[in-house]
Amino acid sequence: MQKTGLVLSACARTWKSVRMASSGVARLNPLENKVALVTASTDGIGLAIAQRLAQDGARVVLSSRKQENVDRAVAALQGEGLSVTGTVCHVGKAEDRERLVATAVKLHGGVDILISNAAVNPVFGNIMDVTEEVWDKVLDINVKATALLIKAVVPEMEKRGGGSVVIVASIGAYSPFPLWMGKEREESIKETMQIRRLGKPEDCAGIVSFLCSEDASYITGETVVVSGGTPSRL
Repeated sequence: MQKTGLVLSACARTWKSVRMASSGVARLNPLENKVALVTASTDGIGLAIAQRLAQDGARVVLSSRKQENVDRAVAALQGEGLSVTGTVCHVGKAEDRERLVATAVKLHGGVDILISNAAVNPVFGNIMDVTEEVWDKVLDINVKATALLIKAVVPEMEKRGGGSVVIVASIGAYSPFPLWMGKEREESIKETMQIRRLGKPEDCAGIVSFLCSEDASYITGETVVVSGGTPSRL
């Protein structure tokens, strides 16, 4: 069975989940014996997701463009007793995507879960001033690289009887809003939310782990919004 879904977050992220599900029962460690790849996972939402998946029993391979960031995050999570390794991966580079998948297969025998968290937003300003070069970069990383990474992992998932893909993106995809700096703007943003606080990375991690678990085996093609009530629908 193939399974798909989409999640939006007030932590400025959105998920699309793709699942090839198998039957099972809930366990204390719902992701026990699962192997998870998480891109852009050495800080922020990606790191929180990697941590939660490992806490729920998964063996996690995290990644980042810089080796020093990978080393720091791996050391921190291993220090918590979690099963985490890491490798450098720039998702826009084919050789890096191949290495990420190969690392999981070599260390753990396959891939069950992909969390595509890597994305870019290289320009701040009027959309009419965005150059073709910037559009190419955004589409290459946020769309094309994600599709090619999924293409790379699905054959490995099929060997293990199925898998889950969760794609993280911005609630700005549904309800564009300006980036901001400053306490005054932060307070005005809170006024638009049903829950009067900004999201934390940890707020996004639990729903991702759930979507990768057997408890979500009958959920597919859905948009899940984690936004504190921020307006985020078309």
